[in-house]
Amino acid sequence: MAIYQSEYEKFREEMRALHPDWESGQREGLALLWNKRGDVDELRSRRAAEEKRKAYPYDVNF
Repeated sequence: MAIYQSEYEKFREEMRALHPDWESGQREGLALLWNKRGDVDELRSRRAAEEKRKAYPYDVNF
């Protein structure tokens, strides 16, 4: 019995076969942008500097 494979899965497997370093490059890019330790003091100062949002921003009668 054959197992269904979506178009995306076929594309991904083909890319892995053609470019073995592709997945490691994706992981490096992810780490570069997202896997960072947060600075608590910076986060607090940004939150303090934000303007408070109105209850319903799409109301035109305010």
